[in-house]
Amino acid sequence: MTQTGVRAATVTMAVALAVLVVASIAAAAQGAVTVDVTGKWAFSVETSAGSGTPTFTFKQDGEKLTGHYSGQLGEAELTGTVKGQAISFTFTADVDGNKFDVTYTGTVEGKDAMKGTVKLAGVGEGTFTGKRQ
Repeated sequence: MTQTGVRAATVTMAVALAVLVVASIAAAAQGAVTVDVTGKWAFSVETSAGSGTPTFTFKQDGEKLTGHYSGQLGEAELTGTVKGQAISFTFTADVDGNKFDVTYTGTVEGKDAMKGTVKLAGVGEGTFTGKRQ
C-alpha cells in the first residue's frame, strides 16, 4: 500500500470513529430523558370497581416521589418512584374502615401526560391517564 493509501485509510478510520462517538453520545443523551412530575395532576381512572377523576399533587426529588391523593377514595399520602419515564406510586385508601393499597404503575409521556395501570388490592384493577394542571 502506498503512503497516500495509508493516509486515506487512516482518515477513513478516524471519520468512522468520530461518527461512532457522536452516535453514542446522542443515544446516551436520548436515553437520559429528565422527567419531573412535580405539581398538580388531574387523572381519569377506569376500573372494574368503577371510574373516577382524582387529583394528585406530586413532589419529586431525584427518583423519589411523594405526594397526596384526593378523590373518590378519600384523601391519602403517597410514595413512589420515577425512574426514567417509568412511574410507580402507592397509597393506602380507607373506605368505611376498610383499608387497602392502591398502586399506580405507568409511563410519563412528555412533560405533561402519563398513562398506565392501577391496582386496587382485592377490589379491582384498571387503567388511568393523567394530565398536568
